Amino acid sequence: MKYKQAIIASLIILFPLVLLAQELQRVEPPNWWVGMQHDTIQLLVYGENIAALRPSIQHHSLTLLKSISVDNPNYLFLDIVIAKNAEPCTVDIQFYKKKKVLLSYPFDLLARADGRKNIAGFDPSDAIYLITPDRFVNGNKWKDNIDGVKEKNDRGNKGGRHGGDLAGIRQRLDYIKDLGFTAIWLNPVLENDMKEYSYHGYSTTDYYKVDPRFGSNEEYRQLAEEARAKGVKLIMDIIVNHCGLYHWWMEDLPDEQWINQWNTYTQTNHRKTVIQDPYAAAADKKQMTDGWFVPTMPDLNQRHPQLAKYLIQNSIWWVEYLGLSGIRQDTYSYADMDFMTDWTAALMREYPNFNIVGEEWFNQPSVIAYWQQGKQNPNGYTSSLKSLMDFPLQMALVRALNHEENWNTGWIELYETLALDFLYADPSNMVIFPDNHDMSRIFTQVDEDINRYKQALAFILTTRGIPQIYYGTEILMGNPGTTDHGIIRSDYPGGWAGDAVNAFTGEGLRVEQKEARLWLSKLLHWRQAATVIHTGKLMHFAPQDGVYVYFRYNEVEKVMVILNKNKGETVLDLGRFSEMLDGVAQGVDVLTGLTYPLRESLDISGEPMLVLGLE
Repeated sequence: MKYKQAIIASLIILFPLVLLAQELQRVEPPNWWVGMQHDTIQLLVYGENIAALRPSIQHHSLTLLKSISVDNPNYLFLDIVIAKNAEPCTVDIQFYKKKKVLLSYPFDLLARADGRKNIAGFDPSDAIYLITPDRFVNGNKWKDNIDGVKEKNDRGNKGGRHGGDLAGIRQRLDYIKDLGFTAIWLNPVLENDMKEYSYHGYSTTDYYKVDPRFGSNEEYRQLAEEARAKGVKLIMDIIVNHCGLYHWWMEDLPDEQWINQWNTYTQTNHRKTVIQDPYAAAADKKQMTDGWFVPTMPDLNQRHPQLAKYLIQNSIWWVEYLGLSGIRQDTYSYADMDFMTDWTAALMREYPNFNIVGEEWFNQPSVIAYWQQGKQNPNGYTSSLKSLMDFPLQMALVRALNHEENWNTGWIELYETLALDFLYADPSNMVIFPDNHDMSRIFTQVDEDINRYKQALAFILTTRGIPQIYYGTEILMGNPGTTDHGIIRSDYPGGWAGDAVNAFTGEGLRVEQKEARLWLSKLLHWRQAATVIHTGKLMHFAPQDGVYVYFRYNEVEKVMVILNKNKGETVLDLGRFSEMLDGVAQGVDVLTGLTYPLRESLDISGEPMLVLGLE
């Protein structure tokens, strides 16, 4: 990429620039709102030789503080202050050549929608349904092969575009709500105009535009509004670490510092511990944060002051535009750490009740905890990030389910991982999950053992934290024999006209699939009203003889969770749990309504799990 910038520089020297065209190709953000905490914004203005013009604003609502030029004369960055008393209006930003106005951009200042400032973020009372939009429901078939995009629809290609879209998700909001979910996290839906393998959404080519194969910005907003009306929150997947190779600015970068460039292609080393490691080499740190994720994802340089402002504003813009309840930030630790604090802090200043979860895929809680707000770090780093994806707990859960019971394997692996919660500033705000879009599905991870599947989901829905479930988990979707992401992210059956199986109606589902969905839905609906699960304390007892028991409790309510690996007769001695069972006469199964006397012992033979409300 450096050679391209060098060519541009040499051409500027050899051929003095002239004003070739009077046209603005981009102004980003395209608008803003009055009454925002973030009332000083920076506009990226892009057009051929725009730096040769003088910008001007003559309006009491906006003040142009300064105009910033960069190496590329096709860019200008305008620092603008919005007056505290500004009313919704349209303000012309004019561009002069000497005394003549050559260009004018009508910049809209909009009124904020009701409740935006105090919009509630996702929290432990929620259960999140994760969707890969291209693979869920094809709601607008005519968008499958639209003109002007590089990759067309090919449902027969496991790594291709299959045609799921925002319209399809809107059509199935009631299904999601009826299952018992209260929030939706969508894998990215912004434009990914890549030549191939673009369905996943993580190679952004336009930060202000929904990919037309998914729909439009307005359809995204309709989804948010309709979900909110049904009591379902929307979480947006955002990536500030990298963009797509075919992002519009890659053909004409503002300057060579806009992305992290190397003499030859250099991939990140993925050595996440270099951030905390007191002995780490500077070269390893640089490769971790500045190396590219893959060749098709240029690594953005968040230390660039204009890019940093651009990314912060873009995230605020989408929260305000959609009325989001949260953000899931991809590859959190790969971006510049100081920028990430600035980014999260700016969002939380604007939306005090908001929530953001960061992805830090690592197996040790000590590394995950480093990034959470409130953590006292030895190197003094301060984070503003409320939540993280709890990968260590997910890994421990699968090991616990699959390993034989021994003094240091089986349930004890889960028990001792949960015991490390003292490392987190706020363990209750961790997002917990049995699987996600980047790993084998939980039904596959537990070798399609229905008892282990139920134990995994029962744990996720009753322990501390904010549960997230991947679409299709309710019908035992799996990926046996492969770890290919295209198979893991298979189409939801019934999401396309003509599908032989329709999971929405139940047509073609196996008996065990229908039973699994009903079981999960009952547990989710019970959880919605179970405030003791949302905010109660947790006490667990060291696993013994293949059984793991823990309690959720507050001053007025107690829930006892029993996870049992034993196939044969199992009688639980209740004396060990006296500090939780003192004064308790019985437990009521929250799924079946059956009552279990809780005296000296409890026969749990044949029960892989029980969730008992104590009375």
